[in-house]
Amino acid sequence: MQQKKDNRMKSSVSTFSVEKPEESSGFLLWQVTNLWHREIKKALEKHEITHSQYVLLASIYWLMLHSHEVTQIVLSNHTNIDPMTTSMVLRSLQKKGFVIRREHQTDTRAKIVELTEKGIETAKNAIITVEKFDRNFFSKLENDVIIFNYNLIKLL
Repeated sequence: MQQKKDNRMKSSVSTFSVEKPEESSGFLLWQVTNLWHREIKKALEKHEITHSQYVLLASIYWLMLHSHEVTQIVLSNHTNIDPMTTSMVLRSLQKKGFVIRREHQTDTRAKIVELTEKGIETAKNAIITVEKFDRNFFSKLENDVIIFNYNLIKLL
C-alpha cells in the first residue's frame, strides 16, 4: 500500500516542470497580483470606491484630459474590461453621482460617459492615492521598474 502511495507521489511530483514554487512565473505573478490587489483595495477604502470603479474613473478622466470622446466602448477598450462589466461598474458609479451617461448624438447604440464634479474630485484624489501606493509598492524593484513595465506590456 505504501509503495503505491509513493509511486503516486513520485508521479505527481514529476508532473511539475519546476522544482520550487519560486521558479513558476505564473504562480509568482498570481501571488504578487493578489498582494497588490489586496493592498490597493485597502488604499481605496477612504475614497469609498472599488478598484474596478477606480480604474474606470481614472480612465474616464485620462481620456477626457486627452480630448477623447468617452463612450462605454472606448472605455472598455482602453481598460481591457469587457463591455458588460464596464456597463455594470458605470451604473454603480452613476448611482454614486460620479458619472453621467447620455445618448450619443450620432450613434444611438453608444453612450457618452462624463465625470461629474464629484467624479472629477474623487478621481483626482484617488489617482494621488494609487500613484503614491504604486510608487511605494514597486519601489522594491528600484531601477528595474522600467524593465518590469516593458515586460508587462510585452505580456499584454
